[in-house]
Amino acid sequence: MIDRRSFLAGTGAGLATLLGDRSSITAALGRLAPVTGEGAARALKDEYLLTPGLLYLNHGSIGTIPRAVMDEHVRYLRQCETNPHLHMWGDLWVEAIARTRAAAAGMLHCEPDEVALTHNTTEAFNVLAQGLPLGAGDEVLFSSLNHPSASAAWVYYAPRRGYTVRRFDVPLDDITGLTVAGVVAMHEREIRPNTRVLVFPHVDNIVGLRHPTRELAAMAKRRGVRFVAVDIAQSLGMLPVDVTVEDADFYGASPHKWVQAPKGQGVLVVRRRVRDLLDPLWVRRQRSTMPKTAEVFEDYSTRDLPAVLALGDAIAFQQKFGEQAKERRLLEIMGWFRERVDGTPSLAWRSARHPALASS
Repeated sequence: MIDRRSFLAGTGAGLATLLGDRSSITAALGRLAPVTGEGAARALKDEYLLTPGLLYLNHGSIGTIPRAVMDEHVRYLRQCETNPHLHMWGDLWVEAIARTRAAAAGMLHCEPDEVALTHNTTEAFNVLAQGLPLGAGDEVLFSSLNHPSASAAWVYYAPRRGYTVRRFDVPLDDITGLTVAGVVAMHEREIRPNTRVLVFPHVDNIVGLRHPTRELAAMAKRRGVRFVAVDIAQSLGMLPVDVTVEDADFYGASPHKWVQAPKGQGVLVVRRRVRDLLDPLWVRRQRSTMPKTAEVFEDYSTRDLPAVLALGDAIAFQQKFGEQAKERRLLEIMGWFRERVDGTPSLAWRSARHPALASS
């Protein structure tokens, strides 16, 4: 007896047949190239569905999905409804979902088995706040630049689990003069012997400070902090994120922002070295039958699989721009604004000026 997936692969149809006609996304990817200047950027306007004349500047909160990615999402939805049982409970899309996970891992420069496909950054930090081995005497530390979605879960679970939460203020009037060493020192001064978790955003949503993740993680571990968790909701898709180099323990992201994925798609990176120390938030099966990878943290029952597949297409769309080329272009735009602010007496630049701490 041969199953459907093996039959399709054996006939040469394989993944392409399982996903159907992919001409829309294939054509779009063929048109895209690294954006090296204003002209190339303007040429992208037809790739989106934004109202003509609308200048959309809200990707740090809720991005807009490319036309081709939306077409794929809709097509997956239609395909699913031709036989919901087969698509939702069968193994027809197993390879396609694995491809999405591999695409996310490639964007983050980590291993696929370290990636959980979640719903958003808020979920990622809820998993950590209730699932890490913390208790009486332990402290979770973060600054006033930490996003509420990466803060609230710790505050909620702290009295229920016995640990404490401490928030320290970052002086906003001193952001422009910060250096990498200054950011690290600011956090190091706040670490106490009982600090077990350090949380910070890669890029915060108040002043756009790009936190030096690698230096902060190394300092925290040197000072005895057990876990380092990074909120990359504002940076993934805007700036390169290299988990292997930065070497924190956990990363939470919302790809509906700069990755321009379908809404309600998230990513949680759990490094192998800490995976067995974290309990899952969702459970639908016996522990002995759970995955031995980060998939255990997405142990849902029914979920929006068409959107998960479209996340893979959104990542492919963004990656065609090239990480370095995209970062350079976005920082050019930031520099354009900064020059005009500096030349206007009634305005003041309130973000970091040090190149390593700047973001768009």
